[in-house]
Amino acid sequence: MEDALRGALGTAVLRPTGHSGGGCISQGQSYDTDRGRVYVKSNSKAEARRMFEGEMASLEAILKTQTIKVPKPIKVIDVPGGSTLFVMEHLEMRGLNRHSAKLGTQLADLHLHNQQLGEKLKKEESTVGKGQGQMEVQFVDQFGFHTVTCCGYLPQVNDWQNDWVTFFAKQRIQPQMDMIEKNSGDREARELWAQLQLKIPSLFCDVEIVPALLHGDLWGGNVAEDDSGPVIFDPASFYGHSELVMIFQCKRTR
Repeated sequence: MEDALRGALGTAVLRPTGHSGGGCISQGQSYDTDRGRVYVKSNSKAEARRMFEGEMASLEAILKTQTIKVPKPIKVIDVPGGSTLFVMEHLEMRGLNRHSAKLGTQLADLHLHNQQLGEKLKKEESTVGKGQGQMEVQFVDQFGFHTVTCCGYLPQVNDWQNDWVTFFAKQRIQPQMDMIEKNSGDREARELWAQLQLKIPSLFCDVEIVPALLHGDLWGGNVAEDDSGPVIFDPASFYGHSELVMIFQCKRTR
Protein backbone atom coordinates (compact mmCIF):
# COMPACT_ATOMS: atom_id res chain seq x y z
CA MET A 1 0.00 0.00 0.00
CA GLU A 2 2.75 2.46 0.90
CA ASP A 3 4.53 1.93 -2.44
CA ALA A 4 1.32 2.72 -4.30
CA LEU A 5 0.73 5.75 -2.11
CA ARG A 6 4.28 6.99 -2.61
CA GLY A 7 3.91 6.70 -6.38
CA ALA A 8 0.50 8.35 -6.50
CA LEU A 9 1.73 11.30 -4.45
CA GLY A 10 5.04 11.57 -6.32
CA THR A 11 7.03 11.67 -3.10
CA ALA A 12 10.35 10.07 -2.24
CA VAL A 13 9.63 10.43 1.47
CA LEU A 14 6.70 8.57 3.01
CA ARG A 15 7.24 8.15 6.71
CA PRO A 16 4.49 7.26 9.23
CA THR A 17 4.32 9.87 11.97
CA GLY A 18 2.65 7.75 14.63
CA HIS A 19 -0.56 9.78 14.38
CA SER A 20 -3.33 7.30 13.67
CA GLY A 21 -7.04 7.31 14.05
CA GLY A 22 -10.33 6.48 12.46
CA GLY A 23 -13.83 5.56 13.41
CA CYS A 24 -16.35 2.84 12.77
CA ILE A 25 -16.08 3.33 8.99
CA SER A 26 -12.45 3.94 7.98
CA GLN A 27 -8.96 3.84 9.46
CA GLY A 28 -6.44 6.66 9.25
CA GLN A 29 -2.70 7.27 9.41
CA SER A 30 -0.56 10.40 9.01
CA TYR A 31 2.63 10.46 6.93
CA ASP A 32 5.46 12.90 6.34
CA THR A 33 6.11 13.47 2.63
CA ASP A 34 8.28 15.71 0.45
CA ARG A 35 5.47 18.27 0.45
CA GLY A 36 4.49 18.17 4.08
CA ARG A 37 2.38 16.02 6.36
CA VAL A 38 -0.75 14.31 5.05
CA TYR A 39 -3.52 12.25 6.60
CA VAL A 40 -4.59 9.10 4.77
CA LYS A 41 -7.92 7.36 5.31
CA SER A 42 -8.20 3.76 4.12
CA ASN A 43 -11.16 1.49 3.50
CA SER A 44 -11.45 -1.90 1.81
CA LYS A 45 -15.21 -1.98 1.26
CA ALA A 46 -16.62 -2.00 -2.27
CA GLU A 47 -18.35 1.31 -1.55
CA ALA A 48 -15.14 3.06 -0.46
CA ARG A 49 -14.35 4.97 -3.67
CA ARG A 50 -17.87 6.35 -3.95
CA MET A 51 -17.78 7.32 -0.28
CA PHE A 52 -14.38 9.03 -0.50
CA GLU A 53 -15.17 10.82 -3.77
CA GLY A 54 -18.30 12.27 -2.18
CA GLU A 55 -16.31 13.36 0.85
CA MET A 56 -13.65 14.96 -1.33
CA ALA A 57 -16.25 16.88 -3.33
CA SER A 58 -17.87 18.02 -0.09
CA LEU A 59 -14.58 19.27 1.38
CA GLU A 60 -13.78 21.10 -1.86
CA ALA A 61 -17.16 22.85 -1.83
CA ILE A 62 -16.89 23.93 1.81
CA LEU A 63 -13.26 25.02 1.34
CA LYS A 64 -14.22 27.35 -1.52
CA THR A 65 -16.60 29.29 0.72
CA GLN A 66 -13.72 30.32 3.03
CA THR A 67 -16.16 30.33 5.96
CA ILE A 68 -14.98 27.47 8.17
CA LYS A 69 -11.85 25.34 8.29
CA VAL A 70 -11.80 21.86 6.78
CA PRO A 71 -8.87 19.59 5.84
CA LYS A 72 -7.75 20.33 2.29
CA PRO A 73 -8.49 17.26 0.13
CA ILE A 74 -5.71 15.97 -2.11
CA LYS A 75 -6.50 12.71 -3.88
CA VAL A 76 -8.52 9.47 -3.88
CA ILE A 77 -6.37 6.45 -4.75
CA ASP A 78 -7.13 2.80 -5.48
CA VAL A 79 -4.32 0.51 -4.30
CA PRO A 80 -3.52 -3.16 -5.01
CA GLY A 81 -5.49 -5.53 -2.83
CA GLY A 82 -8.80 -3.74 -3.20
CA SER A 83 -8.41 -0.88 -0.74
CA THR A 84 -9.13 2.76 -1.49
CA LEU A 85 -7.26 5.66 0.10
CA PHE A 86 -8.27 9.27 0.61
CA VAL A 87 -5.35 11.66 1.09
CA MET A 88 -5.90 15.03 2.70
CA GLU A 89 -4.10 17.71 4.66
CA HIS A 90 -2.97 16.69 8.15
CA LEU A 91 -4.30 18.97 10.88
CA GLU A 92 -3.28 18.97 14.52
CA MET A 93 -6.75 18.72 16.01
CA ARG A 94 -8.15 18.27 19.49
CA GLY A 95 -11.63 18.06 20.94
CA LEU A 96 -13.83 21.13 20.58
CA ASN A 97 -13.49 23.29 23.69
CA ARG A 98 -12.41 26.92 23.42
CA HIS A 99 -13.98 27.59 20.02
CA SER A 100 -17.57 26.38 20.43
CA ALA A 101 -19.07 29.85 19.97
CA LYS A 102 -16.87 30.47 16.94
CA LEU A 103 -18.10 27.18 15.47
CA GLY A 104 -21.68 28.44 15.64
CA THR A 105 -20.76 31.72 13.99
CA GLN A 106 -18.81 30.05 11.19
CA LEU A 107 -21.53 27.47 10.53
CA ALA A 108 -23.97 30.36 10.17
CA ASP A 109 -21.53 31.97 7.71
CA LEU A 110 -21.39 28.71 5.74
CA HIS A 111 -25.17 28.40 5.63
CA LEU A 112 -25.59 32.03 4.53
CA HIS A 113 -22.82 31.94 1.94
CA ASN A 114 -24.92 30.87 -1.04
CA GLN A 115 -27.72 33.30 -0.19
CA GLN A 116 -25.21 36.14 -0.01
CA LEU A 117 -23.79 35.07 -3.38
CA GLY A 118 -27.28 35.35 -4.84
CA GLU A 119 -27.75 38.82 -3.42
CA LYS A 120 -24.37 39.88 -4.79
CA LEU A 121 -25.24 38.42 -8.18
CA LYS A 122 -28.46 40.44 -8.39
CA LYS A 123 -26.54 43.62 -7.71
CA GLU A 124 -23.83 42.81 -10.24
CA GLU A 125 -26.30 41.86 -12.98
CA SER A 126 -27.35 45.49 -13.07
CA THR A 127 -23.74 46.48 -13.79
CA VAL A 128 -22.55 46.17 -17.39
CA GLY A 129 -19.97 43.42 -17.87
CA LYS A 130 -20.48 41.72 -14.53
CA GLY A 131 -22.37 38.66 -13.40
CA GLN A 132 -22.21 34.98 -12.48
CA GLY A 133 -19.47 34.16 -14.98
CA GLN A 134 -16.91 36.26 -13.11
CA MET A 135 -17.67 34.83 -9.67
CA GLU A 136 -15.22 32.23 -8.37
CA VAL A 137 -17.96 30.34 -6.49
CA GLN A 138 -21.19 30.01 -8.42
CA PHE A 139 -24.61 30.77 -6.94
CA VAL A 140 -26.75 27.61 -6.69
CA ASP A 141 -30.51 28.01 -7.08
CA GLN A 142 -31.50 24.34 -6.67
CA PHE A 143 -31.45 21.75 -3.91
CA GLY A 144 -29.03 18.83 -4.24
CA PHE A 145 -25.37 18.33 -5.08
CA HIS A 146 -23.33 17.46 -8.15
CA THR A 147 -22.39 13.99 -6.89
CA VAL A 148 -23.52 11.24 -4.53
CA THR A 149 -22.38 11.66 -0.94
CA CYS A 150 -22.51 9.13 1.89
CA CYS A 151 -23.47 9.13 5.56
CA GLY A 152 -21.34 6.23 6.66
CA TYR A 153 -21.79 3.71 3.87
CA LEU A 154 -25.33 4.88 3.10
CA PRO A 155 -25.41 6.74 -0.23
CA GLN A 156 -27.36 9.97 -0.50
CA VAL A 157 -28.74 10.61 -3.97
CA ASN A 158 -28.50 14.34 -4.53
CA ASP A 159 -30.28 14.83 -7.86
CA TRP A 160 -31.09 18.50 -8.32
CA GLN A 161 -34.62 19.61 -7.44
CA ASN A 162 -36.21 23.02 -7.83
CA ASP A 163 -37.91 23.05 -4.44
CA TRP A 164 -36.99 21.92 -0.94
CA VAL A 165 -40.15 19.91 -0.26
CA THR A 166 -39.56 17.64 -3.26
CA PHE A 167 -35.89 17.15 -2.42
CA PHE A 168 -36.50 16.49 1.28
CA ALA A 169 -39.39 14.07 0.76
CA LYS A 170 -38.07 12.24 -2.30
CA GLN A 171 -34.35 12.08 -1.61
CA ARG A 172 -34.02 12.13 2.16
CA ILE A 173 -37.11 10.64 3.82
CA GLN A 174 -38.24 8.27 1.05
CA PRO A 175 -34.95 6.28 1.00
CA GLN A 176 -35.23 5.83 4.78
CA MET A 177 -38.80 4.57 4.43
CA ASP A 178 -37.70 2.21 1.65
CA MET A 179 -35.06 0.73 3.97
CA ILE A 180 -37.61 0.30 6.76
CA GLU A 181 -39.96 -1.51 4.42
CA LYS A 182 -37.18 -3.69 3.02
CA ASN A 183 -35.74 -4.63 6.41
CA SER A 184 -38.87 -4.98 8.50
CA GLY A 185 -41.87 -4.83 6.20
CA ASP A 186 -43.48 -2.28 8.54
CA ARG A 187 -46.89 -1.72 6.98
CA GLU A 188 -47.95 0.89 9.53
CA ALA A 189 -44.88 3.02 8.82
CA ARG A 190 -45.63 2.86 5.10
CA GLU A 191 -49.23 3.97 5.66
CA LEU A 192 -48.21 6.81 7.97
CA TRP A 193 -45.61 7.99 5.47
CA ALA A 194 -48.24 8.08 2.73
CA GLN A 195 -50.34 10.37 4.93
CA LEU A 196 -47.40 12.56 5.92
CA GLN A 197 -46.32 13.15 2.32
CA LEU A 198 -49.60 14.95 1.69
CA LYS A 199 -49.00 17.30 4.62
CA ILE A 200 -45.32 18.17 4.11
CA PRO A 201 -45.98 21.04 1.64
CA SER A 202 -48.21 22.77 4.20
CA LEU A 203 -45.30 22.85 6.68
CA PHE A 204 -43.37 25.15 4.35
CA CYS A 205 -46.14 27.45 3.15
CA ASP A 206 -45.06 31.06 2.67
CA VAL A 207 -41.48 30.19 3.62
CA GLU A 208 -38.70 31.25 1.25
CA ILE A 209 -35.93 28.65 1.41
CA VAL A 210 -32.68 29.59 -0.30
CA PRO A 211 -30.42 26.55 -0.87
CA ALA A 212 -27.61 26.50 1.70
CA LEU A 213 -24.42 24.46 1.47
CA LEU A 214 -24.53 22.03 4.40
CA HIS A 215 -21.95 19.77 6.03
CA GLY A 216 -24.61 17.07 5.78
CA ASP A 217 -23.53 14.80 8.65
CA LEU A 218 -22.69 17.22 11.43
CA TRP A 219 -22.39 15.85 14.96
CA GLY A 220 -19.86 15.92 17.79
CA GLY A 221 -17.69 13.23 16.20
CA ASN A 222 -17.15 15.32 13.06
CA VAL A 223 -16.13 18.54 14.82
CA ALA A 224 -12.82 19.51 16.44
CA GLU A 225 -10.55 22.51 16.82
CA ASP A 226 -6.96 23.54 16.32
CA ASP A 227 -5.10 26.65 17.46
CA SER A 228 -6.82 28.78 14.80
CA GLY A 229 -10.39 27.78 15.58
CA PRO A 230 -13.01 25.11 14.85
CA VAL A 231 -12.57 22.39 12.23
CA ILE A 232 -15.28 20.27 10.62
CA PHE A 233 -14.60 17.08 8.67
CA ASP A 234 -16.18 13.89 7.25
CA PRO A 235 -18.87 15.87 5.40
CA ALA A 236 -21.65 14.53 3.17
CA SER A 237 -22.60 17.85 1.67
CA PHE A 238 -25.55 19.07 -0.36
CA TYR A 239 -27.52 22.26 -0.84
CA GLY A 240 -30.54 22.14 1.46
CA HIS A 241 -32.53 23.93 4.15
CA SER A 242 -30.13 25.79 6.43
CA GLU A 243 -31.97 24.60 9.55
CA LEU A 244 -31.62 20.90 8.71
CA VAL A 245 -28.49 20.75 10.87
CA MET A 246 -30.75 21.26 13.90
CA ILE A 247 -32.58 18.05 13.05
CA PHE A 248 -29.30 16.13 12.95
CA GLN A 249 -28.30 17.52 16.35
CA CYS A 250 -31.66 16.65 17.91
CA LYS A 251 -31.46 13.09 16.60
CA ARG A 252 -27.91 12.65 17.92
CA THR A 253 -28.70 13.91 21.42
CA ARG A 254 -31.87 11.96 22.10
